[in-house]
Amino acid sequence: MANRLKDATSPYLRQHADNPVHWQEWDEAAFAEARDRNVPILLSVGYAACHWCHVMAHESFEDEDVAALLNDRFVSIKVDREERPDVDVVYMAATTATTGSGGWPMTCFLTPEGEPFFCGTYFPRQQFVRLLAAIDDAWRAREAEVRASGTHIATALAQASSAPETAHIGEEVLATAVARLATSFDDANGGFGGAPKFPPSMVLEFLLRHHARTGAAMALDMAARTLEAMARGGIYDQLGGGFARYSVDASWVVPHFEKMLYDNALLLRVYLHWWKATGSAIALRVVEQTAEFLLRDLRTGEGGFAASLDADTEGREGLTYVWTPDQLAEALGEEDGRAVAAVLGVTPEGTFEHGTSTLQLPQDPADAEWFSGIRSRLLRDRGHRPQPPRDDKVVTSWNGLAIAALAEAGATLDRPDWVRAARQGADLVLGTHLLDGRLRRSSLAGRVSTAEAVADDYGNLAEGLLALHQATGDARYLRSSGELLDQALERFGDDDGGFHDTASDAEQLYLRPRSGSDNAEPSGQSALAGALVTFGALTGSASHLEAGRRAVDAAGALAARDPRFAGWSLAVAEALAAGPLEVAVVGADEVAAEMLSVVRASTSPGLVLAAGGPDSPDVPLLEGRPLVRGCSAAYVCRGFVCDAPVTEVEDLRRLLGRD
Repeated sequence: MANRLKDATSPYLRQHADNPVHWQEWDEAAFAEARDRNVPILLSVGYAACHWCHVMAHESFEDEDVAALLNDRFVSIKVDREERPDVDVVYMAATTATTGSGGWPMTCFLTPEGEPFFCGTYFPRQQFVRLLAAIDDAWRAREAEVRASGTHIATALAQASSAPETAHIGEEVLATAVARLATSFDDANGGFGGAPKFPPSMVLEFLLRHHARTGAAMALDMAARTLEAMARGGIYDQLGGGFARYSVDASWVVPHFEKMLYDNALLLRVYLHWWKATGSAIALRVVEQTAEFLLRDLRTGEGGFAASLDADTEGREGLTYVWTPDQLAEALGEEDGRAVAAVLGVTPEGTFEHGTSTLQLPQDPADAEWFSGIRSRLLRDRGHRPQPPRDDKVVTSWNGLAIAALAEAGATLDRPDWVRAARQGADLVLGTHLLDGRLRRSSLAGRVSTAEAVADDYGNLAEGLLALHQATGDARYLRSSGELLDQALERFGDDDGGFHDTASDAEQLYLRPRSGSDNAEPSGQSALAGALVTFGALTGSASHLEAGRRAVDAAGALAARDPRFAGWSLAVAEALAAGPLEVAVVGADEVAAEMLSVVRASTSPGLVLAAGGPDSPDVPLLEGRPLVRGCSAAYVCRGFVCDAPVTEVEDLRRLLGRD
């Protein structure tokens, strides 16, 4: 069977459509061919922005001799980990269990029934050729032994994937988590641990929420120092806004240049909350520039948000983004070029490869207006360079994160264009990805993938819809979020209150994955926990709120042991510890508008907001709540226990603890 990838809904798979390898998509036809021919399966998993995936493709998958060996002795399946996270997670479990580490490209050899018997990551061409020959020899000479090895690995991993230990995340666990984080905090550079260093967005969200609720100075200090260090480092695009996926060094100087939607959506929201807590000018600048990056560089023609920008441009990592002193002088003239080189840390020796430098901003220049003009000129000049490819795939989960960030930031900062973009993204996903009441994982140019949505798709999209409801007052988004959460409870839930990554009626792999660990993005379990808590607070649904509590506690043992991998669960636990705090603003005059501004400026981690006309039956927080003596009013409740309504803005500030 020839290469089948040209019609895929994944840009990553389409990158391999012209390979001489007879690539298959992950489907029954591929497995049927392997069974019919009785040959092993090569499973290659990667994603469009992955640098080493490109390297292995150029070295091996574009090579005619390698392709001939693969086509003759194997069935080759190519998977986009972003489109099929369920496939990725179960075979990554095998890779890490058998090799001690993981990463992409992931290279696994499977029996025709899908059981993994040998796993690895990137292999240079010669090593890969030797490996193919060895696998082929083993299969031909010792097929029964190889099959038994695959069965043993699959069985052991399935047994090990039992439900984790639950524990209540209460005051003691929350305080201990801050103390544990302090032990791995990088006092010199911010962040946690050493290189490579990833933006710890969900841990920072937890620290900001903990400070907002308790006033703990250490929590705010770790968050603020990390956020400022990242914003001033090379991991942040000082010209175009937005963050790269991670820094290869501990000082945030040299990024791995791919830009992911999920990172930037999460970080946009964290920087907004830092600004609300402190009024930091750099926080506000990052919020504005990152929002503009999302709208300028990741917005698709259909109104959604693309998955990523590649790390490579024309085969060279970072080509679009790095500068030399001579290039600055050429773009700006000698005088401004020399001045801005000093401001942005561009040196003759360079901080990256071949004498080039990433751009850093150790200190704000004294002349802000001059630097703003310089930044605009350099961004225009950079626009004439070759640009990194974009993965235009619209991922449900990540669009949910972007919708939440833009809706909240737009409402807080009076940017209706951001809220409008969030609304358009939500309408696209609901209109395209929701088929017969069931979510799909992704789409490309309006064509929806056949891949079923996983737990984080349901949780993060519901989170985005709830933020959009609070920004706009549109009850449609509240209803849609409730429908998604009810489906998730029915199809993903487990008896202990946690959630599986895949639905009970989804395709059955060799194990049903479940993880409460937050890594680059919230786990499905913690994403659903957060959305359930918010929905419960907005609607008064005790059952949803309790489901959120149980999902948080399902990650309790992990949170107590290693809070770096439970950031979102801890953040949701802070919302529960804070109340939640329910606020309804009734009215449409200037007083109501000022009240809304006060509420949106609150740093309470558990605050939810409803605003609109009196006694609106389709918005639960407004139902039965009239104007007070004909005046706009605010109703403030904590854990569904309400204070008397207030009609004065200062009284509202007092109730919210903002004296």
